[in-house]
Amino acid sequence: MKRILVSIFVLIAASVTIISCGSSSSSTKTHKPSGLTFRVFISNPLFPGTTGVTGANLPVLNIVNAAIDQDVLSTFVVSLAGDSSQPGLMALAPNLKYTLVYSQNGNTVTVVDNSAEAVATAAGSSSFLPPFTLPGFTESIAVSPFATQAYAAVPTAPVAGEAPGAVEVLNLQNGGIAASIPVPGAHFVVCAPDGNHVLVFGDNSDTVTVITTILIGTPTDPRSYITGFDRPVWGIFTNSSTAFVMNCGPQCGGKAAGVSVVDLGAATAASTIPVSAATYGLLSGSTLYVAGTPLGTNTCTGTKTAATSCGRLSVIDTNAMTVTSSAVIADGYHDRMQISQNGQLYVGSHSCTNINIPGGEVRGCLSVFNTNSVVVIPPANGDVTGIQQIRGRDVVYVVQNGALAIYDTDTNQLQVTPGDVLNNNGQVDIVGQLYDVKLVD
Repeated sequence: MKRILVSIFVLIAASVTIISCGSSSSSTKTHKPSGLTFRVFISNPLFPGTTGVTGANLPVLNIVNAAIDQDVLSTFVVSLAGDSSQPGLMALAPNLKYTLVYSQNGNTVTVVDNSAEAVATAAGSSSFLPPFTLPGFTESIAVSPFATQAYAAVPTAPVAGEAPGAVEVLNLQNGGIAASIPVPGAHFVVCAPDGNHVLVFGDNSDTVTVITTILIGTPTDPRSYITGFDRPVWGIFTNSSTAFVMNCGPQCGGKAAGVSVVDLGAATAASTIPVSAATYGLLSGSTLYVAGTPLGTNTCTGTKTAATSCGRLSVIDTNAMTVTSSAVIADGYHDRMQISQNGQLYVGSHSCTNINIPGGEVRGCLSVFNTNSVVVIPPANGDVTGIQQIRGRDVVYVVQNGALAIYDTDTNQLQVTPGDVLNNNGQVDIVGQLYDVKLVD
């Protein structure tokens, strides 16, 4: 574990991820105990006890000044002691009001008020919102545009008389689970920009379930279904009624990977373009980037890597719906992707093949696709669990193998600030086992 050489200020709350829906906006600049106006939250279940607390590791969100990471003067933490004993996956509200923090220990979700830098309170009350307890683990939480509800996919949720799996609807105003909507194997959720629909992707299914949110809690079933897919696992909305859906295909036990165009008013996918593999994607203008790991023995053909298994990045022109280029990337299950302001695409995966390279380096689950269509796989091993582009700067934060790495996107190498003895020459080293990272301003 690494150590940060900066002063620590702890905010103790007295009470007990991937993705958000809708467009984001700047959070309020008032009532921030840290005094910072451009902040990154990093989930950390093993932050060491501070002054007056010995022999204890605290579950916290570390707060880093994203404006001057190379010369950070103070780092703050939001304490989640008693709320979330193993903070990991985070979901950011589109209006930046809340950050939801999931803990595998107890399958709880804690709501953090980003402005207060503390556990959120119920609407019109001074009482803290208690953590939500899910009926099983989740890898996917989506927050509604106005941060009034959130949706957690729980693939193992028990459902009487049916196959397990449900979407849990979390009431972010007053607390409590407002509804549990059965969807067999529900694993991933994506919310429309207007919040009126949620796409649900279940394990081992060729159907996408659509939840109409206004019907939740009414006598009318909020679920409808779209067919014509091949193991769909992710979606990207282009507007509130149209989306691209990633068909995982062989990587998830199906037949053919591809990207489908979906109209929420239709019963089947409108069209599908084949790609090598597809578990995750990012839309930038009219360019769609899609990543996945093809099955087979020749996935690394034509490369100089020592790897026997490689992933594939496909670049799609969405106007013509054609694949314009592709590149070999690290393998694994890809579920993290961010693009820097200067066009460098950072792609992360988990369960990848770490490769030992002659000379002692290892190459792991992070790939960078640059503007010259060249892929860089940085010398760092382990799963990538968080990626965050820093708005207005040529910098990307990556959480890999439990540690934070800050990349200079002009070089796609670790940021270096010579002479910065306070901050490890451009890196922010935080003690603990880090998991996720979000820019909350």
